[in-house]
Amino acid sequence: MLSADDLQALGLTLRLAAIVTGLLLLLGTPLAWWLARTRSAWKGPVAALVALPLVLPPTVLGFYLLLAMGPAGPVGQFVRELGLGPLPFTFEGLVIASVFYSLPFMVQPLQSAFEAIGERPLEVAATLRASPLDAFFTVVVPLAAPGFLTASVLTFAHTVGEFGVVLMIGGNLPGETRVVSVQIYDHVEAMEYAQAHRLSAAMVAFSFLVLLAMQIWRPGAKRRA
Repeated sequence: MLSADDLQALGLTLRLAAIVTGLLLLLGTPLAWWLARTRSAWKGPVAALVALPLVLPPTVLGFYLLLAMGPAGPVGQFVRELGLGPLPFTFEGLVIASVFYSLPFMVQPLQSAFEAIGERPLEVAATLRASPLDAFFTVVVPLAAPGFLTASVLTFAHTVGEFGVVLMIGGNLPGETRVVSVQIYDHVEAMEYAQAHRLSAAMVAFSFLVLLAMQIWRPGAKRRA
């Protein structure tokens, strides 16, 4: 049985992952579409910035996000001008940090899905007098459905497994910023290996079931079979 603290950390983690996945669907989709379609010289630098969290140590990214969101940082000053409270060591700060850290897991699968569609379906939609927005939602989104599913699952799973960034930004506040990865670390640090094992096993089972569901319900899987 998981303890009340474990369940609280699990609920907080799932809420964080759901919010981050939703936000990145809204923010990452137009960015991925631009990267898939543009011929701008800025494509390379922007793609490199998007992929940066894949190669940076999480503590490095967390450190600079902490500076940016701190009282003297540009984000912290902007938030203060809006009359809002500080972002570090809050759930809202975790959301912002997780959006940056999980960005490539949303953008890159979507970009690949958009590039695989090609020009022909959009040209046909244009001949039928569909506006670019209509063509995107009626042609691109259905054709890129597997990419949306993959990007959403990867983003959700990656956010669930975060440790370094969330620890740097959120610290270890019960019910506010203590996510599952931090809770497991606390158990191990306190030599509570039985509790750490139960929580870790629950996360392994959850991750496996999510990935299995993605394989079973992936659009087009039955047709290919």
